Amino acid sequence: MFGIGSTELIVILVVALLILGPKKLPQIARSLGKGMAEFRRVSSDFNRTISADVERDDLEQKKAEEKKRMFEEKKTGTAKKKSPKAKKAAPKTADAAAAKPAATAEAATIDVQPAAPEPAVAPEQPIAQEEKA
Repeated sequence: MFGIGSTELIVILVVALLILGPKKLPQIARSLGKGMAEFRRVSSDFNRTISADVERDDLEQKKAEEKKRMFEEKKTGTAKKKSPKAKKAAPKTADAAAAKPAATAEAATIDVQPAAPEPAVAPEQPIAQEEKA
């Protein structure tokens, strides 16, 4: 803590006790502790704010570089395009060929309509009211 050893800290406390007196020393120590805690809180908040700003700036810079790269690829036509063969790979076996259409046909026939709402039903018994005495 600030490069102060234990003996130096004891000497400082004894001098403070002699100068301030035993009645005011706890009050001053308490206010000094609160001030240091507030300083630490503000310092950590400042560090978090700076870190968040740096991360946000880095992200914006990466986005700008990616947009620039995509624009240049689009302009020059050097964008990597997938071949149509890679998109539609034919099944190798007859079993796989037979299974694939069945799976897609099943997915296409699923009914997704919501169920009809239930009609509102009146309560069977009226709510009991408090009896007046």
